[in-house]
Amino acid sequence: MTAEADLAVRSHPSGDDRFALIDKHLKRVHYGQDQLIETLHIAQDVFGYLSEDVLMYVARALMLPPSMVYGVATFYQLFDFEAPGDHSCTVCTGTACFVKGATDIVTAVEARFEVTAGNTSPDGSLTLRTARCLGSCGLAPVVVLDGVVNAHLGPDETVELLTAALEGET
Repeated sequence: MTAEADLAVRSHPSGDDRFALIDKHLKRVHYGQDQLIETLHIAQDVFGYLSEDVLMYVARALMLPPSMVYGVATFYQLFDFEAPGDHSCTVCTGTACFVKGATDIVTAVEARFEVTAGNTSPDGSLTLRTARCLGSCGLAPVVVLDGVVNAHLGPDETVELLTAALEGET
């Protein structure tokens, strides 16, 4: 570990070296408050989600009120505040996707995998989310499974894809 990284680790009481990765980014952008959203993305990439501890760390590092950091983080749907499941499924519920059956997709996934939108299944295998719009209206309805955009899916096709993913077939 470099002296710089060692200093960053010592700067966080937990000693978690992932904070050093956030520090490296912050140093690169000169601790610019205008880099808040990018910093939150980096933090989520590093930790998998934004815990209260991570949000406070970012607030202190950028010298911003915690309420501002929390407000920005909660405004955008792409930030998570709990550890995600092993697999993630995001169903677009924007106008085009809604008209083409997004609600039926959500209902089918909820019923088949015993998870509600915005939550993770009890066994931690699947996180189901909805998004107001993913900007792919021409592909409606859109389902993002583990970061891969899937177009023109119906409820049955979505359940089949998720089943395959959960069984390790993808």
